[in-house]
This record gives sequence, structure tokens and C-alpha cells, in this order.
Amino acid sequence: MDTVQIIALTMGTAWASGINLYAAIFMLGLMGTTGNVVLPEQLEVVSDPMVMSVAGVMYCVEFFADKTPGVDTAWDTLHTFIRIPAGAILAMGAVGETTAAMELTAFLVGGSVAAGTHAAKAGTRVMINTSPEPFSNWTASISEDVLVFTGMWAALNHPEIFLIGLVVFIGLMIWLLPKLWRGIRLLFSRIKNLFQGGQAITEPNLIKSPDSMADG
Repeated sequence: MDTVQIIALTMGTAWASGINLYAAIFMLGLMGTTGNVVLPEQLEVVSDPMVMSVAGVMYCVEFFADKTPGVDTAWDTLHTFIRIPAGAILAMGAVGETTAAMELTAFLVGGSVAAGTHAAKAGTRVMINTSPEPFSNWTASISEDVLVFTGMWAALNHPEIFLIGLVVFIGLMIWLLPKLWRGIRLLFSRIKNLFQGGQAITEPNLIKSPDSMADG
């Protein structure tokens, strides 16, 4: 692999891991097994049948969990501790045999990219879950799956195009994340006020209920 291909593979695995880790691993393993790409030695493990089988099963689980309102947010919350470190490890493995400094750099940058894409995905889902209908979840989830498979294919076969798209994606992510954060804070503030308002209404009723019972 030349330098551009290595950078695209490194950033591609980290980027995809933050969205759908299991799809990224399965895609890498499939491309490596079929001979469509020669993976670095440190990433050849993803072509192992056992790894591909587990990734495939977990992708099927995530396929349905990711399309259920509420469940998708719980799933994303749990995978905060899985996608980000896994993305960093895959990025480190993608640089191949190199210096320890380069591997650590790939680990740090890969973890940051995975964290950013995971935050964008999870934050978007929280906002989508305010919609009462389930179709938005299905549309978002299927779009993410297509994006991961297409992005990984582009990173492996057309690295220059992928890197241009990644720069655009990161720019949009930087613009979107503060808005998502403000929206999430506003949403939770409204939920908090709703519960506080409900509590303020019910507590006087509880205090007055003995008097009303006595009058009755």
C-alpha cells in the first residue's frame, strides 16, 4: 500500500467504527478474504472466520436494535465504551509495520475520529427519537449502514475520493455537533421541567387529600 491508501484505510476504519463497528469489521474481513484488498498484517485478524462470524451476528443484532426508538439510544450509550477504543485499535493496526510513534499517532487520531462520528450518530438519534413515528429511525439507520459499507469500499478502492469525502464529513460534523448538544440540552431541560411541573401539581393534592376526605 502507498501512503494515501494507508491514510485512507486508517481513517476509514476509525470513521466507520464510530458509526457501526460490526459492519466495518465484517466489511474489512470480507474484502480481505475475497482478495479485493491486501490488509496489513496487524489487520489480517479481521479475516479470521471466527471474527467475521461474531461481527456478522453482532451486526444482525445491531440492525434491529438500531431501528427501535429508545433502544437505539441505549445501544449507542453502551457502545460508547466499545466503538471508540475499537476504532483507535483498528486505526493503529491499519498503519502496518511502522514506528511506535506512528502507531501511537494513528491510535490517538483514530480514536478521535471514532469518537466524533459516534457522538454525531448518537446525538442525532436522541433528537430523532423525539419524533413519535418509527420511520425516521429506520431511515437514519439504513442510511448509516449504506454509508459505512460505501465508505469502507471507497477507502479501500478509491482512497483519494474517500479522503475528500472524509474532510467534508468532518467539516459537517464540526458544524453539527454544537447544534446537537444544544438541542439535547434543551430536550432534557424540557423533560426536567415537565417532571418538576407534574410534581408541583401532585404534591398539594396529596397534602389536601386528608382534609377533603374528612369533609366528605
